[in-house]
Amino acid sequence: MYADTRTSTSAQLQSHTGVGANIDFENALGMATDKSVPMGFARWRIGQKWRIEAEYFQLNRTWTKVIDRDIQWGDTVYPVNASVSSKFDFSDMRISAGYSFFRRPDKEVGVGFGFHVAQYDVSLSSPGRNTEATAVTAPLPVFSVYSQFALTQRWALAARMDRFVLHYQDFNGSLTGLGLDIMYQPFRNVGFGLGTRALALDASASKDGRTASFRQNFQGPTLFVNVSF
Repeated sequence: MYADTRTSTSAQLQSHTGVGANIDFENALGMATDKSVPMGFARWRIGQKWRIEAEYFQLNRTWTKVIDRDIQWGDTVYPVNASVSSKFDFSDMRISAGYSFFRRPDKEVGVGFGFHVAQYDVSLSSPGRNTEATAVTAPLPVFSVYSQFALTQRWALAARMDRFVLHYQDFNGSLTGLGLDIMYQPFRNVGFGLGTRALALDASASKDGRTASFRQNFQGPTLFVNVSF
């Protein structure tokens, strides 16, 4: 599976005194808004009603830019006209179990529960100044609704929605994921598909007296080949 992802990202790393700017990584630091990335997806059916799914993608970006304003990231201030090198690595693994409460040979509707495990590795650096970095792993439980409908013997539509909101101790977050696919099955065990994905994620976590906050939106088309056994 391949996705052409359009991304908007803002993040904040507070200092130990609670000060820190909310940074738009695309506008302020020049990171690319569009990037094609591979995705992996697997599904295992257990009987007629149950299924287990796993999906994974990562989006790693780096850039260097002469900034046009002061930026505070953590305990370091990068002044206007400084050359700032930034790294923003993100990955998401979704694992879920689903139950199809309605299933026929040509249609299926079900619900699922699982986790989006989101990982962040973010840093800013500049000559003569400290490198400020933070890494956060956020296991986000999600509730899902999915469906699939055959249009003909070879064509089908599939849709999925994931939703999550959690407030627990030093962690706050929310996630909304949407997917829509149209699939063509010319062979018994091999098919092709075109779809679209959207993922909106908002998370913040506190550690060692500092709070890191992330807000991201991903959207774009996907192209895939499915193989069944």
